[in-house]
Amino acid sequence: MNRKYHVSKKGSDFNQGTKEEPFLTINKAAQIAQAGDTVVVHEGTYREWVKPQNRGLSDKRRITYQAAENEKVVIKGSERIKDWENVEASIWKTEIDNQIFGDYNPYQEEIFGDWLIHTGGQETKHLGDVYLNGMSFYEVDSYDKLVDPEVKTEIKDDWTGEIGAVRNPEQTKYLWYVEVGDEKTTIYANFHQADPTEELVEINFRKACFYPETTGIDYITVKGFEMAQAATPWTPPTADQPGLIGPNWSKGWIIEDNDIHDAKCSAVSIGKTAATGDNFRSKRQDKPGYKYQIESVFEAEDYGWNKDNIGSHIIRNNNIHDSGQNGVVGHLGCIFSEIYNNHIYNIALKREFYGHEIAGIKLHAPIDVEIHDNRIHDCSLGTWMDWQTQGTRISSNLYYNNNRDLFIEVSHGPYIVDNNILASDYALDNFSQGGAYVNNLIAGKMVQRKVLKRSTPYHQPHSTKIKGFTVILGGDDRFYNNLFIGLDDSNGIITGENDSKEGVGTAHFDSSPTSLEEYFEKVHQKPGDVEIFMDTKQPVYINNNVYLNGALPFEREENNVLLDNFDPELKLEEEDGQVYLNCKLPEEFTEMKSQVQSTESLAKVRLADADFENKDGSSLKINQDYLGETIAAESPVGPLMKFKKGINKIKVWERS
Repeated sequence: MNRKYHVSKKGSDFNQGTKEEPFLTINKAAQIAQAGDTVVVHEGTYREWVKPQNRGLSDKRRITYQAAENEKVVIKGSERIKDWENVEASIWKTEIDNQIFGDYNPYQEEIFGDWLIHTGGQETKHLGDVYLNGMSFYEVDSYDKLVDPEVKTEIKDDWTGEIGAVRNPEQTKYLWYVEVGDEKTTIYANFHQADPTEELVEINFRKACFYPETTGIDYITVKGFEMAQAATPWTPPTADQPGLIGPNWSKGWIIEDNDIHDAKCSAVSIGKTAATGDNFRSKRQDKPGYKYQIESVFEAEDYGWNKDNIGSHIIRNNNIHDSGQNGVVGHLGCIFSEIYNNHIYNIALKREFYGHEIAGIKLHAPIDVEIHDNRIHDCSLGTWMDWQTQGTRISSNLYYNNNRDLFIEVSHGPYIVDNNILASDYALDNFSQGGAYVNNLIAGKMVQRKVLKRSTPYHQPHSTKIKGFTVILGGDDRFYNNLFIGLDDSNGIITGENDSKEGVGTAHFDSSPTSLEEYFEKVHQKPGDVEIFMDTKQPVYINNNVYLNGALPFEREENNVLLDNFDPELKLEEEDGQVYLNCKLPEEFTEMKSQVQSTESLAKVRLADADFENKDGSSLKINQDYLGETIAAESPVGPLMKFKKGINKIKVWERS
């Protein structure tokens, strides 16, 4: 019937939901809205967990929840607390009746789950939080520590050996501590010079802001809201994955034009449910976590994991920031989705807790997912594609000021990384095979590694149907038309443990064959089966790249430009919401012309026996640059046709 319901802070849930007689809560509208209906929410702050009850029926008969035009609508998982009592100096306390929390007390619920690493010597952290005028505090595990403004957290990344971010000294002054009794929860906080009875002080109350409790709530649009301050739990790929907002194992959501921030763990979830496994590695401790992850994939097939039922979500034009674990997370439920034109920043930098499941975007099994035209910066890790990165395309994204930009882990391809700007000091971890890296600017450390201890799945093309399992032998990668810029302190290729190599460029692949024919000739020089494939380097396809400032080429690359001592002085500058790329390029740069890559020119992936194609199975052609301009015959290599010799200043992000 395409009805329109209205919600207002001046309304009542006993009203009819018309513009003249609006509802008071979004949840009231969410109980009755049906396919084709629209819920318009008017200005104000709504402290509720919106739980849609009904599903849309198709892309054209969806249920839309939207903020009223030109009105600021905020949905919060927190409550404002005014009754603070001064204890001593700048330390205050408040007591809350446990019954108010219901069956979910974030100050009793611990951050828990597979691949979680606690930091700073504090083994127990909780899902609650305290906010002063929107600023998130840090939890400590004793009252005595509230008076120490210099409490710091450092974390060593087990993958990279890098020491992570340290707390901002100013922020370390804002600390909280909790004691949970049988009847009351007492929160103590150091407000420094602020008076919490006069300022806006909020605490986490709810697990989510907009998330259905049941699965199968398909075809929902959520548009134009600010959503913040939810007590979301840790979301590894082996557990339930609720976010501040998300579809909860459904199909066809559109999440657009929102400001989403301050999720305790994950902000936007397009992930799995507990029905396909729930932290069994941590609970049972009887086998490796990746074994349970494999089991979850098979269980998902029995639970309707296919294109007809799950995924195909759109996440676009959002600001996603200041969350403890992920900006966007998803395992299995993310298939066939599109994530684009989002501004993602300040993710997992607080480091109250840490683990191997964090990133601006962290997806497992991103089959045929498109991630493009996003600005991702100041994240612990920009984008992490983990397991079953097949048919995935990561295109025209801007990465900078991240601890790492991009990580592709234990996947077999085909996947495409094209026309991206990777400008952090640490650009790429390639622990996979079967990728195509085309037209990128890569200006940071690269690490390439085999992974021989874990077999992971690969699939029939454009399908969730499992075709096989294998380990990561390294290679079977393609590098064309890239601009590599070396780093002064890590230009060389270093061989370390686990057959890993690091350095900017493609010299990681030295001594690899350059065709399947050469590879098979090497493989069959001696009799055998498994071992003759395991012991032979896979072919690589590398040509037409530019290497500057110490970046090193693959030894058999036929056509390249190598200027070891030329420093382009690359710099990204933010000006009034816009980002400009500044660099200088040598005259020799213009001698290398871009070559359009396509399904026909990119060799098929060996192990998955699959071609590089569009997600609908049609032929692929990478013929547009980072800015969407058509690549011409005389175009330079790299992501920008506007590159020229000499000084360049090019706008690479504009506030929409």
